[in-house]
Amino acid sequence: MHKALFRPVIALIALTVLAATAGCGTSASQASPVRFGGPKTGASLHHTPPGKHSLVQWPTRPISFTEESRVGGAGQNTPIGVTTLHGPKSGFTGKVWVWAPPEYYEKRNANKGFPVMEALPGSYGYPVNYWIGSDLKLEENLAQWSQKGTSLPFIVVMPVLNPNDKQYYDGSDIPGQPKIGTWLSKDVPDLVRQNFRTLKTRDAWAIMGSSSGGFAALKNVLQNPETFKVAIPNGPDIVPDSPLWNGHAKEERENNPEVLARRLIARGGPPVYLAFQDGSRENTVLPKVRKFIRQYGHGPVHTRLQIVPDGTHSAGTYVQGLGEGTMQWVSARMTGPTA
Repeated sequence: MHKALFRPVIALIALTVLAATAGCGTSASQASPVRFGGPKTGASLHHTPPGKHSLVQWPTRPISFTEESRVGGAGQNTPIGVTTLHGPKSGFTGKVWVWAPPEYYEKRNANKGFPVMEALPGSYGYPVNYWIGSDLKLEENLAQWSQKGTSLPFIVVMPVLNPNDKQYYDGSDIPGQPKIGTWLSKDVPDLVRQNFRTLKTRDAWAIMGSSSGGFAALKNVLQNPETFKVAIPNGPDIVPDSPLWNGHAKEERENNPEVLARRLIARGGPPVYLAFQDGSRENTVLPKVRKFIRQYGHGPVHTRLQIVPDGTHSAGTYVQGLGEGTMQWVSARMTGPTA
């Protein structure tokens, strides 16, 4: 069991204060409002409504986010916004952070929809999502890789993973518990569609996670292939193991990636792409990932394994892997900005 995502002590201390001090480069104005897809967004001022057959999904109900921080470097001082989402489909309420790449704001892309990556943390992933942190530089790296042509420019959405820091919910709808599966697969994507220029195709939706979040990413793409085409499971658990499943064996089976993969293969698709990442020193996790790939990596289930040399069960290892080939492989199988 690798529910915790181990990181250096200094980084762990930093995560405990992220809610108050998170930053990805330059300092942000306190409580400054930011909008990504509405009429006040510069890239939207001169847009032409998409035609009937356009893939562009224009924002439906844009809101103002609170600016949490800004992404410097290759991120070109772009904002990370945060809001509290009252999920209409799940009934769960939690925080969600969002970021758009520099290309999103360019006038030449004003009529284009962008691909989306939902990024889930490891451990409890509550009350913050550590992918907003300046130590990991996920957004800054994505911006840099996009400029180099080794990644698509992704909108990144970063929800909390669990409703508290006491228990794991396996990114699932466990009977009698908050519907975290519906929150991650329905409410959070809907929030993005309501606020950003996205695309009306599963080819533009990916979900990434680490450790417990890696399990949620793996399970969600197999369970909801109509929404997500790609998963990036980093050091993931392979089967559900929350104690909250006790007494709910049938429902637990319905959220087991092995069962879901067998069913997807049996019905012939739709095709999904699983870009596994592990550190070479993940001695417990790596054999389980290799076994899953051997058993289920065929037919509509396409797999790839990025092993990071001397890597550990850590977010830093997985960011390194993203830049060493994973994002290029993922991007080649997805749809980029489209008018």
